[in-house]
Amino acid sequence: MLVTTAITVVRTRSLFAIVMLSGVFSLLSALLLVTLDAVDVAFTEAAVGAGISTVLLLGTLALTSRFERPVRRSPLPPLIVVLVTGAALIYGTMDMPNFGSPEAPAQTHVSPDYIQRSPHEIGVPNIVTGILASYRGYDTLGETAVVFTAGIGVLALIRLLRRRRDGEGNTKEGASLMRHHLILRVVTKLLVGLIMLFALYVQFHGDYSPGGGFQAGVIMAVAFILYGVVFSLDQVQMVLPPWLVHKLVALGVLIYAGTGIYSFFVGFNFLDYSALNPQHPEHGQHYGILLVELGVGITVTGVMVAIYYAFAARPPILSDEEW
Repeated sequence: MLVTTAITVVRTRSLFAIVMLSGVFSLLSALLLVTLDAVDVAFTEAAVGAGISTVLLLGTLALTSRFERPVRRSPLPPLIVVLVTGAALIYGTMDMPNFGSPEAPAQTHVSPDYIQRSPHEIGVPNIVTGILASYRGYDTLGETAVVFTAGIGVLALIRLLRRRRDGEGNTKEGASLMRHHLILRVVTKLLVGLIMLFALYVQFHGDYSPGGGFQAGVIMAVAFILYGVVFSLDQVQMVLPPWLVHKLVALGVLIYAGTGIYSFFVGFNFLDYSALNPQHPEHGQHYGILLVELGVGITVTGVMVAIYYAFAARPPILSDEEW
């Protein structure tokens, strides 16, 4: 089904159909990851790929045409690159251990150590969250910084292009194309609150079940973006102003890094959450994981919404009548 969906995406010229099929491809990938017992990764794939990416791409269609322009270049060079790369990847898998082999490096390297130490050092039932937020806290802080940097980069590029258009006098605010769809507007009003509630559950229950800051941030951003797509940019910005979104982008990183700085200044290692409760280190680990995951969720939400605001403020190519 993944191969069939991928081939259909390549051969389809309708951009709306491509967006929908891309969401299907992502959902199928998430199901595949579930069968591999990688539930946390599957959750991320479903939230990002089938969730917010689909919503953002649907919003982007308002800035473009409905169909892809005919390709005038020869597809032969890209096809050769893909075939050579695919052959190299297949050749590289020949030395890999068999699927599910207990002798695989993933089963014999640090995983047994994490599994053995996590219950009494971290005390978090979801070992994946314990590893990402505690044992590999530096890596997760770097990932959060990458998301922050990506958001700042996109905002800088969009503002540069907008400034050029302002000089040409071509910029105008685009209205919502959904204002006549009463059923869609009513259903959206019913769903937005539930989506936010689920995001909070994923955020604060990620140490006990699959989830965490990345997934919760994306889900929370989807609620605002969906509201903006259906009710217009002006309506959602009344609820979540742009100045607040920009502060949220930085606030999450500051919460994460600030947790590490606090532990450093009270005599512990950077990001050693035991500093939050020296008498009961495992409780301190739990508090620290909650704090840094909250920082991740805030930054991810802010970056996603900020990117949507930047793109949604661009003028649509087609008017309502042309749609």
